[in-house]
Amino acid sequence: MAPFKHLSPDGLVSLMAEGSVQIVDIRDERSFEIGRIRGALHLDNTGVQRFVETADLDAPLVVCCYHGNSSQPAAAFMNEKGFDDVYSLDGGFSQWQLEQPTLVESS
Repeated sequence: MAPFKHLSPDGLVSLMAEGSVQIVDIRDERSFEIGRIRGALHLDNTGVQRFVETADLDAPLVVCCYHGNSSQPAAAFMNEKGFDDVYSLDGGFSQWQLEQPTLVESS
């Protein structure tokens, strides 16, 4: 079994509708403040350990980056840390913003 799965923006919308999904955004903090997936948590290297210790390891976890590239090794890492149901968002936030503009929030 692969350490993570790929997820399209439409697939994420479906997961969000089902309920408890955790979304982490690994882009830089300024980009995250400007726009992010509704309900996403900003995650950088300084907060990873705390997130792993406090998050629900059984709930789906979606990792988002700029274009869907950096999220793949990050998703694999989260799987190694014990998350069972891990996804990398295909196309990243750029694709999400194009396909789901009503589900984008900012600070």
